[in-house]
Amino acid sequence: MLEAAFWGFVGGVALLVGALIGIYVRTSTRVIGLIMAFGSGVLISALAFELTNEAYQRGGGTPAIVGLAAGALVFFGGDWLVDRHGGHRRKSPTGHQAGAGAMALVLGSLLDGIPESIAIGVSLLGGGAVGIAVVVAVFLSNVPESLSASAGMLVAGRSRGYILGLWTIVLAVSALSSALGYGLLGGAPAWLVAGIQTFAAGAILTMLADTMMPEAVEHAGRLVGLACVVGFSAAFLLSMAG
Repeated sequence: MLEAAFWGFVGGVALLVGALIGIYVRTSTRVIGLIMAFGSGVLISALAFELTNEAYQRGGGTPAIVGLAAGALVFFGGDWLVDRHGGHRRKSPTGHQAGAGAMALVLGSLLDGIPESIAIGVSLLGGGAVGIAVVVAVFLSNVPESLSASAGMLVAGRSRGYILGLWTIVLAVSALSSALGYGLLGGAPAWLVAGIQTFAAGAILTMLADTMMPEAVEHAGRLVGLACVVGFSAAFLLSMAG
């Protein structure tokens, strides 16, 4: 569990890295959009080759498909509630967070981060070694995610202390989620582990389609597709090498 928590921390610390860049480095929204697209491509690759494929090999098609559907529906429902409280544009770098309540921003950030952390913890099961491609994917996607959101919160009038405190909370929960993802499933049957893997994958994929990719397209335009493919290719090569 300590190792799982450590790797969850490694993936989550990228949130603080991105937040610091978003607060202290002047970055154009176009560049932010391209970085978000690259991170999205990395995550899509990890979901396909490290989570869904492994889940299918471990538990078969039924747990994999049920897990994907359940993860997508749970994220969709949670995201709908966050949206109703003003968190719809929580990842925008242009200050749309001004109308969002503090709780909406916190819950939205946790909703985005927890499935990724669970995926890291579950990747330790079975083989005893962490899925490096999953950790790298989470890290590389978390940087642009928090960079964009932090830049937007700063424009919206949030203090630097508030922004860094928010991501510190998410980082702590990320480490805990990874530890729980490993600890609670250590002796679980293969079908259940497979379902949890694809549950995380379904939630992350829904998050990408609902919040991250639309923001990337809005700010970087047609180049988003190319940046996404570059990220996907890099993560795919990492998965094959691993």
